[in-house]
Amino acid sequence: MHHSIKSLAALALVSFSSLAAAHGHFKQEAIAIRDAAQADLTGYHLVRDLTTEVGARMPGTEADKRAVDWMVERFNELGFDKVWTEPVTFPNWVRGAEKAWINAPFKQDLHITALGGSVGTEGPVSAEVVMFADLEALKKANPAEVRGKIVYIAKRMFSHIEGAGYGDAVIARAQGAAVAEEKGAVAFLLRSIGTDSHRFPHTGMMSVRPTIAAAALSNPDADQIERLLAKHNISVTVDVNAGFKGEYTSHNVIADIVGSEFPEEIILIGGHLDSWDLGTGAIDDGAGVGITTGAAVQFLKKGQRPKRTIRVVAFANEEQGLIGAYHYAEAHKNELDKHIVASESDFGAGSVWSWVTNIAEPVPAWMDVARAVMMDLQIPYNGNHANGGGPDIIPLFNAGVPVFRLNQDGRDYFDLHHTADDTFDKIDPQAFQQNVAAWATMLYFFAQQPKVESDHK
Repeated sequence: MHHSIKSLAALALVSFSSLAAAHGHFKQEAIAIRDAAQADLTGYHLVRDLTTEVGARMPGTEADKRAVDWMVERFNELGFDKVWTEPVTFPNWVRGAEKAWINAPFKQDLHITALGGSVGTEGPVSAEVVMFADLEALKKANPAEVRGKIVYIAKRMFSHIEGAGYGDAVIARAQGAAVAEEKGAVAFLLRSIGTDSHRFPHTGMMSVRPTIAAAALSNPDADQIERLLAKHNISVTVDVNAGFKGEYTSHNVIADIVGSEFPEEIILIGGHLDSWDLGTGAIDDGAGVGITTGAAVQFLKKGQRPKRTIRVVAFANEEQGLIGAYHYAEAHKNELDKHIVASESDFGAGSVWSWVTNIAEPVPAWMDVARAVMMDLQIPYNGNHANGGGPDIIPLFNAGVPVFRLNQDGRDYFDLHHTADDTFDKIDPQAFQQNVAAWATMLYFFAQQPKVESDHK
């Protein structure tokens, strides 16, 4: 009996030593990949070239098609094992000319942009403006206050590292025009859902299609409206040319690095290829496509092939409702159980300041090694409570696919989001490379370590 106990103890010591040695090996490999990724400018050059050679990539436009072709070519040039496209069809919303101005008491121009899904005014529409603090105030309003007028919602968004406040403010963009229409308004305006003080209005999609024109005012123009309303009744003219014109078929662009041991097991990462038309889509979301591609290419290098398949998806038409994401989930519904983990980069290019997961307990032992390697980038682990892996990952998350999320510093994200100011010069190269290093580190651990399960079923 005593001999058996000693044997078991010796066996346990050998097993512990072997585990420690394995973890030491994994840590050194992860550090090597992390450091190589941080020095490799492939992803940074990708977003530079995408925004320069293609520019804005509005869904349904000629540039949308060029972006798909461009991405296929770039994935192939980088040496991915498999590159293909999958069709994504959606209603084609088209923006035309748009302008607005104050008629009385003092005539002056306003800077506006139509919201996605807006109809046109079919000629200028002029009316008195009625202001509401937020969507709830509009919902409670007597229709007599609204009928025949232009509704303006004044809800202001403030900067936060996590973008807190966006959800609370964006509901007015999503539903405000439809509520205003129900109460008899002839047009709808809102303060841009953004945190800047520039005279650039922020566009974005509505979730309910109204039959009145809907537009966002730049924040300085919203301030101007409010100062005038504090003293006067004011009349505004809105002249918008926009609307849906048939359907359009774009494509998700997909690239695989096939796993050496478990090729059927997929780690899915990516960003969305489309953008709004006002800027060149650098922050939203050329950066995400570049960051995740730049991380993935580390595993195309000799001696660094992943055990599992790494899949990069450049999703189509995220901006108008996660349309490419839902198409992907439907097209791959019979293999989602083979998706080991998924995540998206879609919050600009600010430095990563923490990371989270939602893998099933108990958390695997290799997570301790991952935490240490990530801490060298000043990125602490913030718990196993991730509530999603990014917008385009929502359909996969809802289907039970495990996720992780790298939380970026978003304090200036909503200064640029959906505006003409979303251009390549806004990307900080040092922060971008820290993102690439963080993503490569996470890919290493999920590609090389034991399979994880989701705690969200």
